[in-house]
Amino acid sequence: MKALVQRVSSAWVVVEGRETGRIGPGLLVFLGVAKGDGPREADRLARKVVEARLFEGEKGHFHFSLQDVGGSLLVVSQFTLCARTRKGRRPSLDDAAPPGEAEALYLRFQEACRSLGVPVETGVFGAHMEVHLVNDGPVTFLFEVSSQASQ
Repeated sequence: MKALVQRVSSAWVVVEGRETGRIGPGLLVFLGVAKGDGPREADRLARKVVEARLFEGEKGHFHFSLQDVGGSLLVVSQFTLCARTRKGRRPSLDDAAPPGEAEALYLRFQEACRSLGVPVETGVFGAHMEVHLVNDGPVTFLFEVSSQASQ
């Protein structure tokens, strides 16, 4: 499971002309669910994202987590994060979880974040979305958890 995380001043998602989620300062999370991912990976990744110190304190160092600064999350499904791109010119999406499994873990990730006390807004799973953001920094990190890799 992968989360491409961008620190934002604000972000919002529009689906078919309707806004589905909006946050002020916080993190925009593009979430990719791979084959073999399960509830344990969703919970571990949620904790990593919410507790990661991605916000600056004195001297510009990353001292504070999303919880520390009272920020919000905007979570957007992004199966293309699971693409294999090493060979050829067309990315292979064979490693992405099937939609039903991916959606269940996308929802599990959101609930795990909420259980850690973070407000969560979302896109619409499987929809074509317009994602708008004001990147703060820019600060962007890729978080990964796997049932096979030690973290």
